Amino acid sequence: MEKIKAKNHKVLGNKYVGQKISTKLSFLINLLLIALFASVLSACMRDLPTELEFESYQFESVDENGGTWTPILIEAGSQIQLPIPGPNPDGTYTLPNPANPEGPPAFPFAHPPYASRALAYLSVAQYDGLISAWHYKFQYNRPAAYQVDTSIPVAYVAQDIPAYPSDGAVIASVSRRILTAMFPLEAGYLELKEKEHLESLLLSGEFVQSDVLAGVKIGSDISAIALERAASDGMRNAQAPKAVADSLANAAFERFGWKWINQESPQRPVGLTPLFGKVKMWNVPNVEATRPGPPPAIGSPEYEEDVKLLRKYEENRTPEMRRIANFWQDGLSTYTPPGHWNDFANRFIVKYRLNTLRSARTMAYLNMAIMDSGISCWDAKYYYYYPRPIQMIPGFETITGTPNFPAYTSGHSVFSAAAAEVLAYIFPSEANQVREWALEAAISRVYGGIHWSFDATVGIEQGRNVAQYTIDKARLDGAD
Repeated sequence: MEKIKAKNHKVLGNKYVGQKISTKLSFLINLLLIALFASVLSACMRDLPTELEFESYQFESVDENGGTWTPILIEAGSQIQLPIPGPNPDGTYTLPNPANPEGPPAFPFAHPPYASRALAYLSVAQYDGLISAWHYKFQYNRPAAYQVDTSIPVAYVAQDIPAYPSDGAVIASVSRRILTAMFPLEAGYLELKEKEHLESLLLSGEFVQSDVLAGVKIGSDISAIALERAASDGMRNAQAPKAVADSLANAAFERFGWKWINQESPQRPVGLTPLFGKVKMWNVPNVEATRPGPPPAIGSPEYEEDVKLLRKYEENRTPEMRRIANFWQDGLSTYTPPGHWNDFANRFIVKYRLNTLRSARTMAYLNMAIMDSGISCWDAKYYYYYPRPIQMIPGFETITGTPNFPAYTSGHSVFSAAAAEVLAYIFPSEANQVREWALEAAISRVYGGIHWSFDATVGIEQGRNVAQYTIDKARLDGAD
């Protein structure tokens, strides 16, 4: 080694040149690794976009009768009481009164089931709050600040929508309260975001303080109603103890002669939320109404055909099959399948320039259907307790992990089919596209090796059946 070093130093004429070359090579190698990592990261982002390009747009419609639409949690938009905004009919403003200090005006962890529930309560409360806001907007017709004083600059595209109460304040208030209940460890962050959101409304040139405060009141009132429902919907019991999970497994074995067994190592003693199927549904009268029939018996001809199919996929997975499996995986540290379909909905909302109220309506019916479909799916999972392919096919391997719950039916299939049907109803020109996406989401789980093909095909029909209850309700709310 000393001779090699001496030779290098002699030839190069500088005993430090060898070290400098080594340093440069190391630097170039690091640059190459960074470039490769960036390339892989870019490819992943192309497979699963998470950022939405957005420009302000003129709403396609105003929906001045939106305050008469039928809400979900309350009887009517007028149920949330607001003070009459200024000015008074004679043009004056009521002043704070020490004898009446209260005024007006006042004197100076997530997994698919949990995600579906959080999104449902958030969007339903937003929608009902905005129906109430629209009721008062077009009752009082208070103009926006920039319309009263033309010297006030407006930050966004002007909309011919009354200012009182502020719809943005409803959204901010509802979002902070519902999300804090769902994600209590984020309370400080959510409070900061609400504060920023409300401040932005005052800076926009559209709203004055009383507009914002009225919107906050609606948000507070409707959130209390939503959270009262959430407190008694049964979710607190969904993650059942081992004794309950074992009883469900034994009941399935007695009925059908099979039971799913967790294949993880170390094995988790209880599957994910065995009693989510007992949670209160939004629009389906009872969970049995959408429970599918039983899967193929173990060893039956249909079952054996599926074993052959999965073996074929395992031995002949193409890059396209892997791409599809990865794109729809939506596993740990993602927005889960319900969030994936919320992302699609947001893009359609922007594409078709929906106003705030119609945007909230879209998300409310979408997420009610998604939550109901999840409840229906989990009911089937733990009623039938059907084993996954990795449990039944010797030596079988997956490429997308091993979920900690039974196979039949596929959650991705049920979630996606329900979401696609609601989006097809609201955006009929996108019907073919969203239904194709749902089918791809379903087959992705078969390509990944974690589901039987009948988990997917039956799951698609199950999701469609669930969604129809929500669509039937949506057709009666006065918006169509």
